[in-house]
Amino acid sequence: MVDPGIMDHLPVSQCPSWATALGYMGVASAVCLSNWGSAMGTWKAGVSIVHTGIRHPSSVMKNVIPIVMAGVIGIYGLIVGVILGQAIPVPDSTTRDNVYSTYSGMAHLCAGLCCGVSGLAAGLCIGIVGDYGIRAVGYRASQITLFPGEREAAGYATIPDSQEGADAAESSGNTAGMGGSEDQNKLFVGMLIMLIFSEALALYGMIVALIVSQHHYEC
Repeated sequence: MVDPGIMDHLPVSQCPSWATALGYMGVASAVCLSNWGSAMGTWKAGVSIVHTGIRHPSSVMKNVIPIVMAGVIGIYGLIVGVILGQAIPVPDSTTRDNVYSTYSGMAHLCAGLCCGVSGLAAGLCIGIVGDYGIRAVGYRASQITLFPGEREAAGYATIPDSQEGADAAESSGNTAGMGGSEDQNKLFVGMLIMLIFSEALALYGMIVALIVSQHHYEC
């Protein structure tokens, strides 16, 4: 037979006053870490866009995709943070008893970390891929080679700066300049695919966070 005194202490052990701290730590983790990843991705890719836009202003709007994808990560953290914040109940106003259990607190902390850490990793990945991808597209547009003495390397096309340059190259019989846009498109498509899979990391974390946030136990 169970001692009645033990039963009286069970609600206190399952619903201590510090249990809400776990839940709000989950809220802070989801929002802050996701925004941190979003800021890192925006910073890394944004610097490359500004540098590339000095010589090729027309490519700024096309290369802004990493900035948009990095900003979406912050929205993921905002969604999870609002859901977790609404799921934390206020203590009873009459008895001042806490109805938020450690089980719910640990579940919400887990959900916040899943979303926040996944968003941080995705933001860093987007920033690095966007940084090098935008610079690579800019190098092709500027006809810059990383190997001195091999400016006219075989297999690479020269890229005219404008449509007039392309028409002049075609009229003069220099067909090497006609494949420049294709080289840029290949680099851009490859960068876009890597950005999509990097963004998926944050989406996976948000999906798991939404599922785990539904696990709760009320005292």
